[in-house]
Amino acid sequence: MSDDILLEVRGLRTVFDTRAGQVCAVDGVDVTVNRGECLGIVGESGSGKSVTFASVMGLVRSPGRIEAGEIVFDGTDLRKLSPRKMQALRGRDIAMTMQDALTALNPALTVGEQLAEMLEAHDDDLPRRRGARRAAIQARSVEMLTLVGIPSAGDRLRQYPHEFSGGMRQRIMIAIALASKPRLLIADEPTTALDVTIQAQVLELISKLRAELGMSVVLITHDLGVVAEHCDRVMVMYAGQVVEEGPTAQVIRDPRHPYTRGLLASIPRPALRGQPIRPIDGQVPDLVDLPPQCRFLDRCPEAGEACRHLIDMHPAGPARRARCIRIAVPETEKA
Repeated sequence: MSDDILLEVRGLRTVFDTRAGQVCAVDGVDVTVNRGECLGIVGESGSGKSVTFASVMGLVRSPGRIEAGEIVFDGTDLRKLSPRKMQALRGRDIAMTMQDALTALNPALTVGEQLAEMLEAHDDDLPRRRGARRAAIQARSVEMLTLVGIPSAGDRLRQYPHEFSGGMRQRIMIAIALASKPRLLIADEPTTALDVTIQAQVLELISKLRAELGMSVVLITHDLGVVAEHCDRVMVMYAGQVVEEGPTAQVIRDPRHPYTRGLLASIPRPALRGQPIRPIDGQVPDLVDLPPQCRFLDRCPEAGEACRHLIDMHPAGPARRARCIRIAVPETEKA
């Protein structure tokens, strides 16, 4: 494992047992997150984005389970850790913000109590003496809310989640996640249900804190526009597999997988005003009964007979890969 790599996932397979059969939500996924970088994860709902990183966090519960794979964080194999050691690492070294802050935050506890809970669990530098400890937690909580741009932080600590707007709740989620200064932040759809202005503020906040704290960020989203603006690299997922990955600018400018091209073509653009949006035809395959072929086959406008078997990831240029046998790498990129 290179010194530049903070998180490395190899061959991850996560399944869920249901009455209809076994759902393979994540199938053979490889992920690398470098120190200090922002990796974007994109794909349709159900593509396996959130389950991949819930697996990394050790948050997959029955009827789900990790069937195979290796998850290494800074040299430590997370799958070999005891539940106690994993709980200590989760939140302290790796933190995750969930999709819906209103349901992720505890409605029965004040914001201050929830911040204090995180600090008590993961901040080893707190004083042992009760009075000093309480004062240190209060000061640190005010510092975190101020850091994420919440005014009158001292007063707001006594309020409950329902007393905040959607954008403020999302900021609180980020504050709780960053309270222990993690080395990796996993932001799962951090702008869900927010208006465009608040979305921009939350994303700028994450970028600002990433620069200030020197942490790595995984940004899970369905919005390629967000990825283009904030991420160094992008990983595109479809039906539980990675179908393309590489430097964001290159993937956006010259996508090598038909699914990535379809996602980009479906984005509304001012230059195309008045023209119909081009959605990707067809449906995602049934994850209970996956066919032994390219999973995008039935929706792909470029499919041929050679695609009617399982497809591996192929080199698609420097630091780029795609799950397609029809890749044509320009001569200038083969070196």
